[in-house]
Amino acid sequence: MSGLVASAPETDVPLKRIRPNIVQAIRAFHVEELEAAASSLGQHFLYANLSAAQNKQDVLDLIGQQFYLPAHFGKNFDALYDCLTDPVYKSGPQLGFVVVLEHIPTTSKFDKEIREQLLDIFRETADYWSDRKIPFRCFYSFL
Repeated sequence: MSGLVASAPETDVPLKRIRPNIVQAIRAFHVEELEAAASSLGQHFLYANLSAAQNKQDVLDLIGQQFYLPAHFGKNFDALYDCLTDPVYKSGPQLGFVVVLEHIPTTSKFDKEIREQLLDIFRETADYWSDRKIPFRCFYSFL
């Protein structure tokens, strides 16, 4: 037997440098590498491109569609939190989540306060999963 030690798959390297429960700007990461890392770890990958959104309702509609949220999704921040926690948690053991919110709008109808409220939902979701020892990493960018 050789003295080589098995290393982690190359595709999960981007996540090795990042706390397991965090919401942060996407910065130098690429969506494709984050998706590959999530896949190599058996984690859920949720992606929403919000570039077509102008206001809060648009953002919630696009997240609901692109995350394949249930039909009863109430399209408000409380319902978004509920959809990101309870139903998934009740579906059995989870290995983790990698979420990408790309091109969050910076329009007057989706101002800094509303953007922070949206990101707070994902921070609260990260805390929820952290309490259950399940990684939840959310990356975002602004348009």
